[in-house]
Amino acid sequence: MIITVEEPKHAAAIEALLDASFGPDRFNKTAYRLRDGVDSIPALNLVAIEHDEHGREVVVGTIRYWPILVGGATPSILLGPIAVAAHLQGSGLGSKMIRMSLNKAVALGHKSVILVGDAPYYERFGFSRALTLGMQMPGPVDMSRLLGLELVEGSLAGGAGMIGKPEQADAQDVAIGATPVLGPVLASSIDLPAGDTPVPFSALFSRTAAERVWTDRVRRTDWFWRDGLQAGAA
Repeated sequence: MIITVEEPKHAAAIEALLDASFGPDRFNKTAYRLRDGVDSIPALNLVAIEHDEHGREVVVGTIRYWPILVGGATPSILLGPIAVAAHLQGSGLGSKMIRMSLNKAVALGHKSVILVGDAPYYERFGFSRALTLGMQMPGPVDMSRLLGLELVEGSLAGGAGMIGKPEQADAQDVAIGATPVLGPVLASSIDLPAGDTPVPFSALFSRTAAERVWTDRVRRTDWFWRDGLQAGAA
């Protein structure tokens, strides 16, 4: 299986997978109000691909991100939808796609992520309801499912108000401060602040906010680039 950056040719298969996962009423969800008329962020949109007996690509997983603005002042990104084919649910593919895409978000300079999802599942990646207590959604939603993650410590501090669309919905170059947008790179580690030991660039996000990188000091997983993002063996 390959996990790679989404391409236009995958669009129809992605829509079919989302329909199968969430049903025809998915467009009525409040989160879709934030996506309507806004381009997603191509560099963060990933697909998982298998090949059938004829060698044809089959999209079995998708994850997308969208630019948002909290309270009209704090830029962030919205994770979702994420879907995995029925025969692969429970296989860990969804978790792998989340971790890989969040690694990319860090590399691209994004500072925080918001989503609407089940807290017991997303807490393992560092998401917390505590970071979104002052936020509102533009429609009905179970607020216990509104979760946030700081990729940069303190980036959601004081973040409050209505979550809305960005003032400029240019997903190719979302406002991420002065951090340069990186293209495909061979990533092996990230240098931490002085005094810390470099750690693997891609793996699990540490639950200690002070480290502020996606890392797992116990179970190392290597990822590498090859025209897109491909999953390596653990």
